[in-house]
Formats: sequence, structure tokens, C-alpha cells
Amino acid sequence: MSQAQQTVITDIVTDLKNGIHAPNLLREDGLIARDNGVQDKDVPNFTADCYFDDNQKIVAIEIKTVRPNSGVFKNEKDKILSAKAGLRNAHPSKEIFYYLAFPFDPLSSEETGSDKDAFMNYSVEFRKFFASEEILLADEFWNFLSGDNNTMRQLLDIINAIATPQFMDRYEFLNSSDNRDTDRNRYIQQLTDWNLHSEMNLIQNEVNLLQRIDGQGRMVRKYNQPIFKEGEYNKDRYTALKGLLV
Repeated sequence: MSQAQQTVITDIVTDLKNGIHAPNLLREDGLIARDNGVQDKDVPNFTADCYFDDNQKIVAIEIKTVRPNSGVFKNEKDKILSAKAGLRNAHPSKEIFYYLAFPFDPLSSEETGSDKDAFMNYSVEFRKFFASEEILLADEFWNFLSGDNNTMRQLLDIINAIATPQFMDRYEFLNSSDNRDTDRNRYIQQLTDWNLHSEMNLIQNEVNLLQRIDGQGRMVRKYNQPIFKEGEYNKDRYTALKGLLV
């Protein structure tokens, strides 16, 4: 970004800190989007927990603790404005969005509930630096990522279905390829209960898959590998096998 943009960002943050202006995305975006000379300064401390772009826009999201201290908001505002300036300069034809996200609302009595006004009033200086449209809270955040409704409830249901006292027994059962044949109904039901759709895809196309790997010792061994590796889903195995179904 340019030195002029850096100066504008410093002025915006200072005015917010002193209460001269209230947070206003339209005003702030307009100020940092001006043509302000040679762009010869690196954007400092750019981070984004989620980042994606398409032909029309770029979206960056920083996920924060649900109990932030008051000192974090000034620094986050400065960082976000700098990031937006740099992204606009690099992609002048695209809209730029940068959000602060909070995965749940600690003030809500409901697991997936939220009250953004109360949440923003809960932390000192939150409203001084951020407009409500810059914040994604609880289910709003998860729905934004998924493009679906009630995403947070869906995620909690999946977690609760997996995180049971029987977890290790079920984990080890699924991780033994022998059980895919010797106790097939239970195996399929466990895949369903744990929402392992990728493995269900392989099971549903097993006849075709086995025909294609017949005689390929390496791929047969790949098929018989455990579906979990060091506590994580064995994505390399699935990717290799899925490629044979295309």
C-alpha cells in the first residue's frame, strides 16, 4: 500500500479511538480505496483464518476468542484496514470483505443462540472500532461459511454423535478394513452415524472400484489401509481411490 493510505488508516483509527467518528464501513472503505500514490509499503501483520476469492470478491475472516480484551479491537481495526487496502490495490476490480468472527455467543442461554447487540456491548470499546456488519457471530458465522441454515446446530449434532463414551471402540472398529466385509451392516451404519460421506461413496461404488484396482497390488493395499491415520482421516487414501471412480 502507499504511505498516503497508511496515513489515512492511522487517522481513521485515531478518530475512532477519540470518538470523532463512529465505525462506518462505507466511509472507511471509501477513504482507503482512493488513489494515493506509489504502493511501496508492505501490509503489516496480514493474517486470515479463512480466505477465499472468486471473480467478483475476496473474503477474509479472522476468528477470535469469544471473550476478547478491550485492547485487541484497536489493533484488529488497524490490521483489517491495512489488509483491505492491500487487497484492493492488488485486486482493484473485486469487492473486498474482511470480518471478525466469533464461533459462539457466551452470553446466550441457547447453544446456537446469539444477540449481537448485547455481545458487542459486553466488551469495552468493541463498538468504538467496529460496525455490527463487520462481525459474524455464532450461527451467523457458520451459515456464512456453509451457505446453509442452522449450520451450527448441524455441527453440534455431528460432534455429539461422535464424542460418546464408545468413541474409541467405534474408531477402532471403523479403522479395521476386515469389518467392512465381516460386519458390513454395522460398518455402514457407523459410517452413516459419523457422517463419513467420502467413505460411503467408496462403499457404494465398491464393485466398480474393485474391478478397476484388480491386479494393481499398490491400489489394493491402498484400499485396505485404515481410514484414519494418526488420529486424522486418511485423505490421501480417499483421494487416490476417488480418482479411479471418475
